[in-house]
Amino acid sequence: MSHSLSEYGPLTHKPRGYGFSEKGSVLEIYEPLSDSPQILIMGSIHGDESLSTVLLSESLRSLQAHELKSSIILAANPDGVLAGTRCNSRGVDLNRNYPTNNWSPDPVYYRNRPGTSQNIALSPGDVAGSETETKALIKLIQDTKPKLIVSIHGFLGCIDDPHASPIAKDIALRSGLELVPDVGYATPGSFGSWCKEQDIPIITYELPSQDITEMKHVHTPILKDLCTGHYHKMLV
Repeated sequence: MSHSLSEYGPLTHKPRGYGFSEKGSVLEIYEPLSDSPQILIMGSIHGDESLSTVLLSESLRSLQAHELKSSIILAANPDGVLAGTRCNSRGVDLNRNYPTNNWSPDPVYYRNRPGTSQNIALSPGDVAGSETETKALIKLIQDTKPKLIVSIHGFLGCIDDPHASPIAKDIALRSGLELVPDVGYATPGSFGSWCKEQDIPIITYELPSQDITEMKHVHTPILKDLCTGHYHKMLV
């Protein structure tokens, strides 16, 4: 039985460490008590998109330990979350640091709010796969072999799945977000590109830019269903 709303306070699930960040923070994953998890859900590969962590945490805190059927990484970039930065502590955009065929050593430029110029420069890393956070996540995925990864971002307001899988279609329908084959611009060295090259299905869940209360109302139930195995029957 799920927790009541009055029990949403502390996070009582116990994680295990799968590595360390550049500043020595433990990289944590929450896993089911039994069964091999088929879905990995992760938030905050960009530290300035930490609402993904908030929503995932609320979903996890609403569950009893035995209800958790998927693996959850609340923050793939904990140093960035603590600093409020998109990048990790070395100024690297982790979502451009993966060893892919399209990785580029050129600086990565982004905008920190809609309507502004895309002129804030970050590093993609000295070489592809240079960062400890990147190496740790790659090893974790190689060890656990998830059948689907759902990576939560902000704030493009869409569901990105080039295969338009049944799970992505259902999430798009429930969230009211557009289902798209890509985000509309090049993403060299991205985690999504790496997953595709490894033949690992990935859905990029781009949260919309809206009030956090409305976000919780719309997206927490979807994330909770991802956590509890509701979508496992739809896996190919």
